[in-house]
Amino acid sequence: MSVNLMNSKIRFLTATIFLALGFGGVWSSQFPVAATGETSSNQIAPDALTLNGHSGSVKAVAISPDGKTLASVSTDNNIKLWNLTTGQQVRTLVGHTNWVNSLAFSPDGKTLASGSLDKTIKLWNLATGEEIRTLKGHLLSVQSVAFSPDGSTLASGSWDQTIKLWNSTTGEVIRTLKGECDIFNSVAFSPDGNTLASSNHFDKNIKLWDLSTGAVKRTLTGHLGVVNSVTISPDGQTLASGSWDGTIKLWNLPTGREITTFKGDKTKVWSVAFSPDGQTLASGGWDGTVRLWNVSHKQEIRTFTGHTNKIWAVAFNPNGKTIVSASKDRTIKVWPVSPSNDERSGQ
Repeated sequence: MSVNLMNSKIRFLTATIFLALGFGGVWSSQFPVAATGETSSNQIAPDALTLNGHSGSVKAVAISPDGKTLASVSTDNNIKLWNLTTGQQVRTLVGHTNWVNSLAFSPDGKTLASGSLDKTIKLWNLATGEEIRTLKGHLLSVQSVAFSPDGSTLASGSWDQTIKLWNSTTGEVIRTLKGECDIFNSVAFSPDGNTLASSNHFDKNIKLWDLSTGAVKRTLTGHLGVVNSVTISPDGQTLASGSWDGTIKLWNLPTGREITTFKGDKTKVWSVAFSPDGQTLASGGWDGTVRLWNVSHKQEIRTFTGHTNKIWAVAFNPNGKTIVSASKDRTIKVWPVSPSNDERSGQ
């Protein structure tokens, strides 16, 4: 692909993101938001804890391994830490000079990584709120960050067509994985730390990288639109992907075989997340709803409504009792999850 064509694609993507985030309001009329309190046979709108504090669209959320702290990032350039039990804001981390797109807790819960449109990644000491260091090397926006299961490596996916692997202690680049003239929206480690999954924008596929060699060992194809989110089940057997084509796909990670496709209401899917036991998948869509899916029985079991705009991110609490959603409406919602026996069994 020529440099000029790639630059054109990046300019098109940038314009798309600006419109999606509300500069011009084009997308709102195309993807109507479900009304608060709307119900159907499988829709439940429990009392959600709503967290207010960001002055811009909330782009991502993550929960500490002990389930006590929630971190959120926004187009207001800030990171906020919340007490997940009380909903009280604990601290604001300031340092990025542009929108913050992604964040991840280290497995020991002591460090937070954040990736930004300012092309940098920052590591933060959660005990003090101080910045540990800034990782520089990407040439364009950092869209996704993820720690390896042992916490020694940080992966970052960028619009600059690369994924970088960093030593999380020294901040040095271990390896750079290069895409084929594509940009990376999401990265996720397998539980054994041997494989990295990435979602590609223009190619509409998922790549599985062998981290021992840095080579692509498998490409998963089937989505008809941008693949914006990937996540891997706790047992390492299943990969879930959410796409702008309005579907969620489940894949057998060892074989690369597609297991099933969830279609829902065919709204653009921005984020997917597995429950701690791997039996439930949560998705956040551009219709402002959070949906729960029974993985074994391959069906939707619940829909949460309440946001007044698109949902950018969803995350399960490690205790499995709550789901957190981040929205363009500038709020975060914490939803209680207590599925009935029928929902657990998929009936």
